[in-house]
Amino acid sequence: MSEMFCFQCEQTAGGKGCTKIGVCGKNPVVAGKQDELTATMIGLARAAATKTPGKSADHLIMQGLFTTVTNVNFDSARIDTMIQQVEAEKNELDPTAKNFPVADLFAGNEDIVSLRSTLLLGMRGMAAYAWHAAALGKEDPEVTGWFYKGLRAVGEEHSAEDWLALLMEFGKINLKCMEILDAANTSAYGHPVPTAVPTLVEKGPFIVITGHDLHDLKQLLEQTSGKGINIYTHGEMLPAHGYPELKKYSQLKGNFGTAWQNQQKEFENIPGPILFTTNCLMLPQPSYADRVFTTDVVGYPELKHIPAQNGKKDFSPVIAKALELGGWPEDKQFTGINGGTELMTGFAHNAVMGVADKVIGAVKSGAIKHFFLVGGCDGARPGRNYYTKFVEQTPKDTIILTLACGKYRFNDLNIGNIGGIPRILDMGQCNDAYSAIQVAIALAGAFECGVNDLPLTLVLSWYEQKAVCILLTLLALGIKNIYIGPSLPAFLSSNVLNILVEKFGLKPISTPEEDLKAILA
Repeated sequence: MSEMFCFQCEQTAGGKGCTKIGVCGKNPVVAGKQDELTATMIGLARAAATKTPGKSADHLIMQGLFTTVTNVNFDSARIDTMIQQVEAEKNELDPTAKNFPVADLFAGNEDIVSLRSTLLLGMRGMAAYAWHAAALGKEDPEVTGWFYKGLRAVGEEHSAEDWLALLMEFGKINLKCMEILDAANTSAYGHPVPTAVPTLVEKGPFIVITGHDLHDLKQLLEQTSGKGINIYTHGEMLPAHGYPELKKYSQLKGNFGTAWQNQQKEFENIPGPILFTTNCLMLPQPSYADRVFTTDVVGYPELKHIPAQNGKKDFSPVIAKALELGGWPEDKQFTGINGGTELMTGFAHNAVMGVADKVIGAVKSGAIKHFFLVGGCDGARPGRNYYTKFVEQTPKDTIILTLACGKYRFNDLNIGNIGGIPRILDMGQCNDAYSAIQVAIALAGAFECGVNDLPLTLVLSWYEQKAVCILLTLLALGIKNIYIGPSLPAFLSSNVLNILVEKFGLKPISTPEEDLKAILA
């Protein structure tokens, strides 16, 4: 019998599943606690079938699912506490409701396990988006209600056809969730605008903030104003530079480092603290572990955690550490993966549609021949340089839309522009797939055709569960012929994969040369 089982991320051991320790660093105790938390949340969902849960239960469901996303929480004690809280909420609603047997989560017929797991992992991704929106006071009863419905479904028997129908229904709900988060962010911080972000770190005290939670960044900016401390984004926080209400803080200086999987090397002996607001935490190395802070659902044993009190967080320990460490004595110029020193961001749907007439005119004149959406999660598995080579080899009359941390493979490249439109348009975080979808729908409307008839190809990289929920949304919208890599998900059985290939034309990537030839043929 294996010590654990987890196959939810792209780097899972042997492409099949982690059974001794997670490639992410998750140990069997933590893996077991996360499975127990999931099984207990199914019990809470069952209890909520006949009674209306309160907001505390709603938030626990979001946080619990988010906690089990890859590279989020490695602290078994905190997960234990969450299990107890979920159990208490369940007993308050219906003490007779049964939790799902932990041993059955990933057991049974291979195809049914595949379909059940795909739904569960998708919900874990959507929970992250729902929780970010909830932090800004935006919640939707249909989205929240679907967590309960989906968890109950995970604990029930369904035919393969019913599972597929549930996955498509979930994909549409996730679109609504991303729409709510987009509205939450833009109403709080304004619509992103195209912004050049330097990779220079100025001398003196600084804080690096990573993750996805813009609300945490806003609070950090408020609390560091006038203190002589500069703030640098990292990873998925880069798009924050495009939001007007965040840009106005002069201490928000630039971006440090690249994607999450390079943190152990990039944070080596860093003379400033790092604040993790969401997932993508790796085992902190001794040279910087004393300056890593976590907040919200992120956790790691012995790291300093910043809790929330009535929605507010006191980042004074992070600020004190920044002043203590003092930063570098001189400015330090860092670069992207390809040597570039400036990153562009802020091309969300509002910015792109603001120049829609220019884009449409360029397509009609032949100046733009094709659009590629090249984005998704980055990771450490060999072969991810595919995405760099792909972008480098795209013809000069094509536009690259990008989002999520996969863009760090090429976002520092200078590949020119078309009529003043940069050829690389960074649309934001992974949740900003919503922006890409809105742009695609608008273009289809302008050209009076379907999205699948546009000169548009999606070339996606995946790593964790947010990519799963986005893929399900794209499939639910009927978008076909998506290229996916660098490898196929271990949780997709061969039969389920065949269904997706036949129904949606899902394609594994091959080589940039072969794929570009096929796409542009």
